[in-house]
Amino acid sequence: MSGAHDTVPALLRARSTLGDKALLICDDERLSYAQAAARSAEVAARLVALGVGRGSHIGLLYPNGADFVVGLFAAARIGAVVVPFSTFSTAPELLGQLVDSDVAVLLATRSHRSHDYVQRLTEALGEALPASGPIMCAAVPVLRHVLFTDELAAIDPRHVTVTALEDDVDGCDVLAVIYTSGSTSTPKGVVHTHQGLLTHQHNLNAIRRLGRDDRLFCNSPFFWIGGFAFGLLATAVAGATLICSNATDPAATLDLLEAEKPTITNGFAAGIAHLVRHPSFGARDLSSMRRGNLYPIMASEVRPADPQLRHNMLGMTETGSVILISGDESDQPESRRGSYGHPAPGFQTRVIDPGTGAEAGTGELLVRGPHLMQGYYGRRREDCFDEDGWFHTGDLVRRDDDGLFYFLGRAGSMIKTAGANVAPPEVENALAEVCEALGVDATVHVLGLAHPQRGQVVAAVIATDGGDPVDDQRLRDGLRTRLSSYKIPRRFAAIRRADLPLRSSGKVDLAALTELFDG
Repeated sequence: MSGAHDTVPALLRARSTLGDKALLICDDERLSYAQAAARSAEVAARLVALGVGRGSHIGLLYPNGADFVVGLFAAARIGAVVVPFSTFSTAPELLGQLVDSDVAVLLATRSHRSHDYVQRLTEALGEALPASGPIMCAAVPVLRHVLFTDELAAIDPRHVTVTALEDDVDGCDVLAVIYTSGSTSTPKGVVHTHQGLLTHQHNLNAIRRLGRDDRLFCNSPFFWIGGFAFGLLATAVAGATLICSNATDPAATLDLLEAEKPTITNGFAAGIAHLVRHPSFGARDLSSMRRGNLYPIMASEVRPADPQLRHNMLGMTETGSVILISGDESDQPESRRGSYGHPAPGFQTRVIDPGTGAEAGTGELLVRGPHLMQGYYGRRREDCFDEDGWFHTGDLVRRDDDGLFYFLGRAGSMIKTAGANVAPPEVENALAEVCEALGVDATVHVLGLAHPQRGQVVAAVIATDGGDPVDDQRLRDGLRTRLSSYKIPRRFAAIRRADLPLRSSGKVDLAALTELFDG
């Protein structure tokens, strides 16, 4: 497609004309396009001097910031494969991904917030990291080097040239193995090519109108597909500027947003809830943010009165970020409440009955196309796709007569109560509306509880800052005009937001929430 670039090296060459323009602004860090190109060339040469070559797997254990960007570009421009690691990872999770991904060199930060990665990697390997020389550890047979920032800088690249390696990178070469968050199953390494990811972001940029003059604020971590592709790669493809923050103090993030004036937002609304609750929020000038999906912090005149009447987006690691999207950012009619838009360009879709495999208006979403993953790393093709090349997403959706899709939940997350299916997102959205109408600032989590007669019953956890008890009857009264009776939660529990149990991925641990209903 015109304007798209097939490889990261080609993209970097094309963006060299942007010079001192900021590619990344992350708190106090500033990384221009010129600096990203120069620093990644130096790191690429150091990796080659270390023995890294085409197809080598290079792990990145960094928070959002310049080190991650430089490491990604450095590995990609010499044909190596980038494997991001979550900064939330426990020692067993680090070990599991190191073994599964065949990472040969891990580039890492020594610490981030309360995480000590030297200690964590030592625990993962079962032995101390060597002071010098390669790692020879039976627990991680492929891993040869863990290099922290200062150690990487000490490698001498003077007699190394990377030009030939850059010229040899092809669009069909693997760019990254990105691991799923593991919230519904064991994390799997999703294989994506240069051309697949870059062309997909080019197409998505056209839909959301992300251009060279934009400044994107994204709160998604780079080690997951949302931040990696829909944030970082999309920004580079557009020639735009990416703004992010690792600050724990909401005032610092609000200072950043006021100073840097992003024009568009993307990420998880729950991740910016603490900004809205900060005492200074009401006095902040955030009028520059006029597009995107982080509605609570966007300019007041463009915030929707009802977010459920704006098209949402559905993305997954396997589809290289967003798969369902719409460029229409206006309020939709009530008949389109909860719409997720249309399939992204380059993707074919089917909706089937999970039990029979027959075409259906409501059922499991299947996708295929050139931007889909190549497969799961180390897994057979038949373990990833059916015989016709369709990927079975496990997402339950509904498709209306206009071709718009509506997300109903994961196949395994559906609540079956007295023979009827209940989609947790539908109940959560309705409960959120009721809470807002009652003046309760809350986030809602819906789950199924085992029941001897009904199989399961619908339950809801209401999380507020104070964890105050909820008025069950008022919530049920508010839901009666919004939901069928069998979808209304039979049990409620209250919890402080700060006490919500989280998985290492940062997502709420729904299984742990069931303990609130014991007894």
